[in-house]
Amino acid sequence: MSTVTNPLFPGKAFIGTVLEALETKTAMSGDLARRYIQRAAMAGILIGLLYATNYTIIASFDAMEWGGTSLHNVGKLIGAFTFGFALVFIYYSKSELLTSNMMIVSIGAYHRRIGWLKGLRLLTLCYFGNFLGGLFVAILLRFSTLAEGTVLEEMSHSVEAKLAYMSGGVAGMGDLFVRAILCNFMINLAMLLVYNGLIKEDITKSIVMIVSVFIFAFLGFEHSVANTVLFSIVGLKESVDFGLAVGNVLIALAGNFVGGGLLIGLYYAYVNDDAKYLRGQGK
Repeated sequence: MSTVTNPLFPGKAFIGTVLEALETKTAMSGDLARRYIQRAAMAGILIGLLYATNYTIIASFDAMEWGGTSLHNVGKLIGAFTFGFALVFIYYSKSELLTSNMMIVSIGAYHRRIGWLKGLRLLTLCYFGNFLGGLFVAILLRFSTLAEGTVLEEMSHSVEAKLAYMSGGVAGMGDLFVRAILCNFMINLAMLLVYNGLIKEDITKSIVMIVSVFIFAFLGFEHSVANTVLFSIVGLKESVDFGLAVGNVLIALAGNFVGGGLLIGLYYAYVNDDAKYLRGQGK
């Protein structure tokens, strides 16, 4: 049976689903905070493993040539596609990822289902859990050979590029900020399509999530949690400038919130708010 929706406010089903999800997250981040952190840690683990896989694929293709031409871009293409499965694993394992929760908290705050301070607590606990999961993967890789040689070189090169935004002054930090905005815009656009009730098939939901992450990974957008995990892995293997890394993550967090929390969350909460319209209709 199809769900009848008001064509003036077609996103009401999406908003309702998000607010239901928020109730669960709010309850867990309160009395069940430890378990909420554990669910967030699982998301960090999944990002760590899939991100490491991405760099391993790139490093593998770097060692190949076709007609005297490096296959680096082919590896980058396949690596980004593989990393796209991270969001699928997180969604279906019911893990908690900071960047998608930015959208959920923003919608909840708009509809006064959660205060901004309580929302900030939820996001802080989520990021802490994501960090712990990523750190766990980083520690495991520290005592293995999985992230050595050309794989570590590829990761280190990526870290250098990310830290260069900070040492590049206002222009570099602005570039980082824009990339972070676009990153979480894509992530939460995918979650919008998954939550809106129009897509029924799991395969289609998975494709949407894979493509959204592929775009951000292949184009070099900036994801605060993924960056945190990458800095942890390389930092335990070699050395990473702590100050620049923290600055990178803070700007990425701000940009991610604008992209997911404001451009998707608050925007769709507002355009699908029918309260004023119904009052004008005398309903």
